[in-house]
Amino acid sequence: MSSKTPDLRHLLHGVLPPIAMPFDEQGRLVRNAMREQIDLIVNAGANGVVVGGSTGEGHTLSDAEFVESMQDAYEATAGRVPFLAGLIVNSTVQAIRRTRMLEGMKVVALQVTPVHYLFKPDEQATIEHFRTIWEETGIPILIYNVIPWNYLSVDSMLRIMDEVPGVIGMKQSSGDLKSLSDLLLNVKEPNIVLSGIDALLYPGFALGMHGAISALTSAVPGPVVRLQNMVKAGRHDEARQLHFHLNRLWNTLPHEILPGCVKYIQHLQGLPLYHPRAPMVPPDEGLKARIAEVLKPVLAA
Repeated sequence: MSSKTPDLRHLLHGVLPPIAMPFDEQGRLVRNAMREQIDLIVNAGANGVVVGGSTGEGHTLSDAEFVESMQDAYEATAGRVPFLAGLIVNSTVQAIRRTRMLEGMKVVALQVTPVHYLFKPDEQATIEHFRTIWEETGIPILIYNVIPWNYLSVDSMLRIMDEVPGVIGMKQSSGDLKSLSDLLLNVKEPNIVLSGIDALLYPGFALGMHGAISALTSAVPGPVVRLQNMVKAGRHDEARQLHFHLNRLWNTLPHEILPGCVKYIQHLQGLPLYHPRAPMVPPDEGLKARIAEVLKPVLAA
């Protein structure tokens, strides 16, 4: 493997929505059901798609479903934007095995969580985990820093990026704006800092984060793309107004059923209504009404 970090900043930037997985009411994966969602995302001006993350309930997928969903999404994307594969795994072996199931697909990067079950490895073991995945697969890695009991500190993340050239960046999905700021302050080129913190999209873009992968980027990709473009153009009054509309929408969505809420918001924009996988439940009628109300100014902004 090369000792030089691949420079993918020209590809992995902006709005990179995670795909919400199309399950039916019995929790079965619906074949060939991602094209409309991916069309919505690409036509909104997004810069890539991520398949198999938290919004996509990737933690629930069997190996067969993992392959099936990746193939469906890859074919629907059709090379229009970069394709990233999400790995929510419990071991180095599992990460490598799943990555090898992607043979034949042009995967720009892997979005990989730290191991997430119960046993937290120490810092050196975590570094070796990501190093081995890189050395065995040759696919660049974005660390998805989201696991509460295996949460990587800013110093740990910077160390991993320094020591493992295949780790090209991070998606910071927990913590506060200071963690994101500290990463941007200290990260070296060509590493990438992305955010998954939906309540902080505007300040994140204003600070100069490279992009976002989050539930709202999937639920309302168009408004989030507009938000980023407003910040780039220096239209901060408009950006703040849109930020608060998005913040109100985010505050309406219970985290425990977030994927189901994302699918309902997509449905309100013309997509078929798919379901979360049990035991997660969809939003009830009262929540649906509240979501529809706060969604209106987001789409109108």
